[in-house]
Order: sequence, then structure tokens, then C-alpha cells
Amino acid sequence: MEIFGYVFFQHALIGATLASILCGIIGTYIVTRRLVFISGGITHASFGGIGLGVYYGANPIVSALGFSVLCALGVQWMSHKGNIREDSTIAFFWTLGMSVGIICCFLSPDFIPDLNSYLFGSILTIGQEDLLLLGSLTIVVSLLFLLFFRTIVSVAFDPVFARAQGLPVDLIGYVMMALIAMTIVATLRMVGIVLAISLLTIPQMTANVLTCDYGKMVGISILVGWVDCMLGLAVSYQLNVPSGAAIILVSIIVYTLTKIIKKLTERCTVAE
Repeated sequence: MEIFGYVFFQHALIGATLASILCGIIGTYIVTRRLVFISGGITHASFGGIGLGVYYGANPIVSALGFSVLCALGVQWMSHKGNIREDSTIAFFWTLGMSVGIICCFLSPDFIPDLNSYLFGSILTIGQEDLLLLGSLTIVVSLLFLLFFRTIVSVAFDPVFARAQGLPVDLIGYVMMALIAMTIVATLRMVGIVLAISLLTIPQMTANVLTCDYGKMVGISILVGWVDCMLGLAVSYQLNVPSGAAIILVSIIVYTLTKIIKKLTERCTVAE
């Protein structure tokens, strides 16, 4: 229990709670709209922003935030207005971000920070600036969903019908893509570029096993995500392994067990 007295672990607990809420809300939209591949492209494109930050001596998270939002808006525009296939657009920005990041890091004249923390993440290294970004974004996203919940749900499930009803489908699409990009960047220090998309999809997949109701999926995703983070931190502490990978591995195990239990329960119900 003495580990709870360390500031870095207290930051990790706060970060896990905020990230669970944020990813639970945004991740449910991603899974519902089937935007997982797009989100994966934005995740890897964010490395370009990190590289630019390293090269120009700026905060890599801030530069990654701006670069990722631009890439997300670019994906949305090119796939809907530019007459370009969505998968081609994703590949374009995915490779653009990775190539820019690699070149900038290679040409950087100054000391290169620990890139492993951005590639693979470590929740134990997050500081007050990371918590401020997570907290601010969580508040903004929570307020937006509370105020425009019905509109967002309508667009998520049936954008064609939502457009016929006069809802601002395009505006919501651009706003949500920007929020997805910001959420990805906000969680980079926790799980890294390689694993960030998992935090936005696996808890939501677990929630979808239990319910198809959008509101309930958000609530269950938040709870499952928080439990995954806590168990992942415990595994990381006991085995002395990277916390980001431990959290994702635990979330996969939780999803698998939930799926198995659900199928066994359904079989028992049918047998009765």
C-alpha cells in the first residue's frame, strides 16, 4: 500500500480515471460509427507532430495535438469532399505522419527525448501538464455529449436519416474527428502510439457484448476502462513490465472472458 503515497502513482490513478471517462465517451462513438481504422490512421499520423516538436524544440504533445487535428480534418474532408476512397485517405495521412516524424527525429539537432514513452507509453510518467490536458478535454467532451446527446446518437447510428431530418451531420463529423484526434494525443503518454487505439475500442467492445443501448455502452465502457487500467497497473507493478502494454493486455483478457461468459449464459438459457 505504500505505493499510493508516491506522487507519480497518484498521478497515474487520476490519469487512468480521466482517460477512462474520455475514452469511454469518444470510443463508443468510434465503435458505433465504425471509425476504428480511421482512428488508427490518426494515431500513427500523430507521430509527425511529435517529430516536429522534437525538431523545433517545442512540446511534442502540443505539436502532436495540432498535427493530429489537422490530419483528422483532412481525412474527413478528403474522404467526403475530395472524391477519394476512405482507405486511401487514411493511408495517405498515416504514412505522411510517420515519415515526417521519422525524418524530423533523425534531423533533430538537439537531444531527443525518450521516444519510447510516446511509442509505447507509460502511465507512471504522466505529469501535471498531461493531467491538465486530460481533465480539460474530459470536461469539454462530457459537456458536448450532455448537451447534444440525441443529435450525436442520431448521426452515429444513421447519418443518412439524420441528414434528412436537417441535422448538421457534416459539422458533427468534423467536430467529432477533431475530438478523436485530441483524445488520442491526450492518451499517448499512457499507452503510446502503438497501443492508443486499443483504449478507444476494446472496453467499448466489452460493453457492446453486454448491451446495445448507446447510453449504457458509454457508462459500461467507462467502468470497464477504469477496471482495465487499475488491473493493468497492478500487473505492471507486480511483474515490472510497461504499464501501457499491461493495461491493454488486461483489457483483451477482460473482453475475452466477458464474451465467453456471455455465450455460456446464452446456452444455459436456451437449454432451460
